Amino acid sequence: MTPPPSRQAVALRRWAAAVIDGQRGHLFGWLPVAFGAGIGIYFALEDEPGLRAWVLLAIVLICTGVMTLRFGLRAPLLIAVFAGLAGFATAGARTHWVAAPVLGFPYYGPISGRIVVIDRSASDKIRLTLDRVTLDNVAPAETPARVRISLHGTQGFIDPRPGLVIALTGHLSPPRGATEPGGFDFQRHAWFDRLGAVGYTRTPVLALSDPQATSGRVVDRIRTHLSRSVQAAIPGQPGAFAAAVTTGDRSPMSLATIEDLRRANMAHLLAISGLHMGMLTGFVYAAIRYALALWPWVALRWPTHKIGAGAALLAGAAYLALSGGNVATERAFIMVSAFLIAVLLDQRALTLRSVAFAAMVVLIHRPEELMGPGFQMSFAATAALIAVFDRLRASPLSTSRVWVRWVAGVVISSAVAGLATAPFAAAHFNRVPHYGLIANTLSVPVMGAVVMPAAVLAVPLSALGLSDAALWVMAQGTRWILAVAAHVASWNGALSHVPAPGPFVLPLLALGGVWIILWQGRARMAGAVLVVAAGVVWANAQRPTLLISDTGGLVGWMTEEGRALSKARGEGFAAENWLAHDGDGASQDQAFARSESHATPDTAIFWQHETGRGAGERAVAACRDDAVIITSASVDAIADVQCQMFDKSSLARSGAVAIYVRGDETRIVPSRSATGTRPWQHPLQ
Repeated sequence: MTPPPSRQAVALRRWAAAVIDGQRGHLFGWLPVAFGAGIGIYFALEDEPGLRAWVLLAIVLICTGVMTLRFGLRAPLLIAVFAGLAGFATAGARTHWVAAPVLGFPYYGPISGRIVVIDRSASDKIRLTLDRVTLDNVAPAETPARVRISLHGTQGFIDPRPGLVIALTGHLSPPRGATEPGGFDFQRHAWFDRLGAVGYTRTPVLALSDPQATSGRVVDRIRTHLSRSVQAAIPGQPGAFAAAVTTGDRSPMSLATIEDLRRANMAHLLAISGLHMGMLTGFVYAAIRYALALWPWVALRWPTHKIGAGAALLAGAAYLALSGGNVATERAFIMVSAFLIAVLLDQRALTLRSVAFAAMVVLIHRPEELMGPGFQMSFAATAALIAVFDRLRASPLSTSRVWVRWVAGVVISSAVAGLATAPFAAAHFNRVPHYGLIANTLSVPVMGAVVMPAAVLAVPLSALGLSDAALWVMAQGTRWILAVAAHVASWNGALSHVPAPGPFVLPLLALGGVWIILWQGRARMAGAVLVVAAGVVWANAQRPTLLISDTGGLVGWMTEEGRALSKARGEGFAAENWLAHDGDGASQDQAFARSESHATPDTAIFWQHETGRGAGERAVAACRDDAVIITSASVDAIADVQCQMFDKSSLARSGAVAIYVRGDETRIVPSRSATGTRPWQHPLQ
């Protein structure tokens, strides 16, 4: 006979039931949180789960799903567990679904393929992403699905357009991993883009076929035509900006203009995301609805709001197609679609339920998006804006004059979105723009009231040959936006740099923010405690004393002035990332200059870096007990010596290495553990 539960157990059950009942009506918002937690756990693993683990997970997932169906909404914690397991499984399934060959060796020779993406590299070179790739003497089964090539040297041959099949002679290599442990993992990013090799060419590129003859690229041809028409009508960088926000073609944008937008915290205006999609669909919705309302017979008999929502949904889909359909635009379309579908179903559109639904759709479709700044910043801003404006409904502001509400709405929107996204932007980009509120208050209304409406009107007017008027209006708006960006970016103290956070900071920040927004009752402020804890952990984050690149060619050590680098040129991507993660605004040249006065760090370890001809022999000669020897050469195993050797071969397996020295304690952290086996990880050759 089962003994009756104790009083403490009964009291605990009643308390738990009361807590859950207090959250009724708000629990759906926690579903993407639990689902995302499962995704995050999957990507945090050092080793890919084996077949047995996946079978066990499938069994547990099925059992949990059956129990969830059995108990339904009476067991929200069980639903959360099921969502977490489903998120883990979805991330794993997506990882293996997108699997494609990755080049396993450095390649130099003929390359041919079809252009699918045109953009610019960090060095401001035109960069082409190709599919249908052919490499000389490489079997089709081993040929990457996509490669990305930067165009160096004189290229006067072709006008690159999506759909154009080209041939060239160039260098390719496998995508490289993180520049330091815990840093941005380009190998993982490339894996989900099915990008199997990256490289460059210095020779002229030849066109093999015209995109007009390539089937299945009609949208790309229309997109290219629109981009060039906009640039022809609006010369200079304002036209390049207009082309970027209408078609997603950012290749005409100069690095100087992009840097101004970043320094003014206006870079989000350049990427086609939720702001643009919301403005465009909102304008179409309002225009259709109020145009129909001018006809009394229609206004009294037809559901004009639903007709407007349907038209806006179609306009959003067309914008998605014409803008290139990149990940950010897909995410924006899903979010906007959730709101418009709610209107069609006679539901309240701007609610946290709609945000949660959109987040679930995005995470199911592309679970890897959880790890990127775009997803985090988009949903942080949207959720914060809805939560704040929902609370302002009962404030005196809601009954004030129209112009007061409009001005207050612009300022509050910019402030709330800026505050919600600032921690994520700082964590990913290590930069904090200080005048973003001013810049966005001056530019976002122009974007919504001038640029996007003019872009929408230019499309039907072009059929009548009257698009010049709309494009002229659009040009005034884009010139104003770029002028604001350049002016604000030039102010003293416009930008500061912050060090990279530790691995637990962003999860704590996200959970704290979600808790503040979703939790009902006095315990809501527990979220603020999590946010403060994240800030404390971030402020006390320790940067590595010594950083070693995955080739052994670059070393950076911490000094009183900041990190010193072993060379002024070469491996610029790693150097730039190291300095950014330190919260250091110095250039590679400046960091190299520090090495002249700080040859070695003041630590308990002895280290030596050898490169160039004879580096291997010098490294072996310097190897002694308790020393750290770094070389870009490959060194055979050394017997009877206990030095820590980081050579080309070992770094190819481990990836970049960080060494932390605190007092007499030394901790070595490789980017990949000795047994780490994720599908996207592969050693450098």
